[in-house]
Amino acid sequence: MDIARRNNVRVSGSGSKAIIFAHGYGCDQSMWRFVAPAFEDRFRVILFDHVGCGMSDSESYSRDKYASLAGYVDDVVELGGALGLNDAIFVGHSVSAMIGVLASLKAPDLFGQLVLVSPSPRYIDDAGYVGGFSGPEIDELLSFLGSNHMGWAATMAPVIMANPDRPDLAEELNSSFCRMDPVVAHNFARVTFTSDNRDDLGDVSVPTLILQCRSDSIAPTEVGDYVHSRIPGSRIVYLDATGHCPNLSAPGEVVAAINAFV
Repeated sequence: MDIARRNNVRVSGSGSKAIIFAHGYGCDQSMWRFVAPAFEDRFRVILFDHVGCGMSDSESYSRDKYASLAGYVDDVVELGGALGLNDAIFVGHSVSAMIGVLASLKAPDLFGQLVLVSPSPRYIDDAGYVGGFSGPEIDELLSFLGSNHMGWAATMAPVIMANPDRPDLAEELNSSFCRMDPVVAHNFARVTFTSDNRDDLGDVSVPTLILQCRSDSIAPTEVGDYVHSRIPGSRIVYLDATGHCPNLSAPGEVVAAINAFV
């Protein structure tokens, strides 16, 4: 399978250094359309879709391979090798933030900087840790998704996106969720919301920027603060944005924060 077709890879821009943008759960590379172009004058800009999302090759989806984040990590590492990436900048939103962290640990030369947008190493609360959800809440969320994909999408999109004064944003996210195969959507959600990557954060050795929205019901500020405290030498920027998708709701802030970092 050609990687470019499998992950619907798109390359633009110019420059000796590459910046790669990875989308969050249920989304695709179009979620970066207000951010990525701002870097085309200085960087080789790489966009892609995780298998099972967007215009990726659906036949490449394997429930066994993608039963954990490791399958997505392997894809990123393989994609980076095929594109000859070295010391690149990885920008990952939501679940892709942890995918980038794990990829940087598996292939240390691949990324020289990480930008983690609305990251969460664990969504479920634990002793001394605020993840944002209780275990029963996650179980209920996954059960709802498994039994009523469309209803789940319509219910969750406004919660995740917030910004009720801009309903078009929630509608776009809802449509993106609905385009996913229901089985893939459920499996990816289970992987996303039940993973625990807290112990991996301390091993990150590259400069890391965390972008935290001031009000995010999916990854609250306690989570961003935790990630910041656990990644050595990391930097955190609190965006004056609400919701879990600032790449759509506040792209100017995201661009400015990344520009100041890279």
